Amino acid sequence: MTGLKHEKNQAVKDTIMGRVMGYMQRAETLKKVLDEQANPPAGPKDSGGGGSAAAMAKKDDKESDGDKEMSRLKTQLEGAIVAEKPNVAWDDVAGLLGAKEALKEAVILPRRFPQLFVGKRRPWRGILLYGPPGTGKSFLAKAVATEADAKFFSISSSDLMSKWQGESEKLVKSLFEMARAEEHAIIFIDEIDSMCGSRSEGESESSRRVKTEFLVQMQGVSTQMDGLLVLGATNVPWELDPAIRRRFEKRIYIPLPEANARATMTRLNLGDTPNSMLPENFETVGARTDGFSGSDLSVLVREALMEPLRVCQLAKQFSPAPQTGSPHVMLSPCLKYPNCPRCPMILSTMSEDAKAAANATPCSWCGARRMSLYDVQPESLLVPVVNMTMFEGVLERARKSVDSSELQKFVDWTHEFGQEG
Repeated sequence: MTGLKHEKNQAVKDTIMGRVMGYMQRAETLKKVLDEQANPPAGPKDSGGGGSAAAMAKKDDKESDGDKEMSRLKTQLEGAIVAEKPNVAWDDVAGLLGAKEALKEAVILPRRFPQLFVGKRRPWRGILLYGPPGTGKSFLAKAVATEADAKFFSISSSDLMSKWQGESEKLVKSLFEMARAEEHAIIFIDEIDSMCGSRSEGESESSRRVKTEFLVQMQGVSTQMDGLLVLGATNVPWELDPAIRRRFEKRIYIPLPEANARATMTRLNLGDTPNSMLPENFETVGARTDGFSGSDLSVLVREALMEPLRVCQLAKQFSPAPQTGSPHVMLSPCLKYPNCPRCPMILSTMSEDAKAAANATPCSWCGARRMSLYDVQPESLLVPVVNMTMFEGVLERARKSVDSSELQKFVDWTHEFGQEG
């Protein structure tokens, strides 16, 4: 208002006056709100006096804040819920009959035949899968998520660990509350040793509180585990805290696959890719991959699947393929080169001009035309199928990832605490 007195320009004066009016209206609104907060409307009187009403109001505010906090934590965990089935059936898991039977007892039978579980007969509430890396522990969990008619929570340490003090254990509590709210639920914790390792004097206070919360939620005085299964997976079971280990009633060893399981895994990994493999070829691959894990076999099959592409890239000649019903003349790498009795011999004695002319015409003996992969029209390329010869080359250079000396630790731990899968 002081500036308005000394302003000469009428347009600027109008602008200042408009702002003054706006500020006055906002001030009146704020004053009205403050008056309502200072003098709340009188409510029904109780026998405790006004102090009791104020205390009840504060209690309601605290409960509301607590509900908001729990809602925020549960929203943060919603990403761990597996909404879509991974599409992995029991038959896709080769071997591991003991592990599959234990999981069926804990997951499938209680839903389908509840009359089997009466009295003291109850399904398993905690199952630990342990073994060397790449043996199919997480793959089994995918099969459980597919086959089970239950809400599936897939949890890792990043979902539960927080930089804010006290929030990690609240996340653990919220996770179990969300699972218990469902009629049937499964909590899968991958690499559980990262959160529930042995308690020691040098560990942080927050880490110890998270482990304590896990212990309370899995088997505390006031916790209910009906309809809830906790499924854990680890590569180092000896690093688990003894109390956590006890919470997992079934501890199942997932070993390296046997020869027949390796043959089945090779066939499953090959899938519907065009191939000429025979049943005895799969048995040969299984016999020659002793000590390979399921992950190693997956890599081996992927290497074999790349062999047809390498054949096409290295091919120097392409020959017409048998009619396939395509309107195009299909070409495939000439597998006779360099064993063709005419092509290498003739080309080695020709001049450069003669070679260029010869490349333009098909070989009179094998019918192949000299060209590279990038000279072939994409719609005319016929890719060779995967065969045992390609697997032979891959087997020569394939290596396993699990050290034999590491397996003895799993065997010793199984004899003391676990059972064979």
